[in-house]
Amino acid sequence: MKLNKKELVRGILHIITGITTIFLIRFGILTPISLLGIVIFGVILSFFSRKYKIPVVYWFLSNLERKENIKLFPGKGPIFFFTGVLLTLRLFPMDIALASIMILTFADPVSNFIGKNFGRIKNPINGKNGKKQLEGNIAGAFVGFLAAMFFVNPLYAALASSGAMIAEAIELKMNKQQVDDNIVVPLVAGTIMVLLKYYNIG
Repeated sequence: MKLNKKELVRGILHIITGITTIFLIRFGILTPISLLGIVIFGVILSFFSRKYKIPVVYWFLSNLERKENIKLFPGKGPIFFFTGVLLTLRLFPMDIALASIMILTFADPVSNFIGKNFGRIKNPINGKNGKKQLEGNIAGAFVGFLAAMFFVNPLYAALASSGAMIAEAIELKMNKQQVDDNIVVPLVAGTIMVLLKYYNIG
């Protein structure tokens, strides 16, 4: 089987970005205000990238961006990644926020890569026309569980990661547009952990 090298590189960069982001947040270097600045700057770059070939930015878009995003929303992945991180930090306690970002960092790219390259069974909750593979979601949930345990207990990590992968498989929509996984995954994971903590479960 021929591996999709572009998706592999995208996944690796996603993980590196996530780890770096968590490290910077952990040591107080990256704050909600600076994250907001990154998102705004990313949106501006995206807007101009639709019309102009910006040096360096154009190279990354040409070599790593998905074809469907280049014309409509260049840089969609990174912009929504930092938006998801920002929302997670504002909505949840720090330990839960960091665990949720860990799930986003590892579960999402692993699920995508394993599903596309090794998946054979369509995830039944994804619908008949869905593109999600069961193997990918299971792999993502497991890796996310291991990653989240750096910040929360095993029960929280397991339920949050599994719930996030179920939500990813469902492909939630708003106004007929699919909500980006970079938003769905950490918010679902964080919400599950907050509820578990609220009801003193685990």
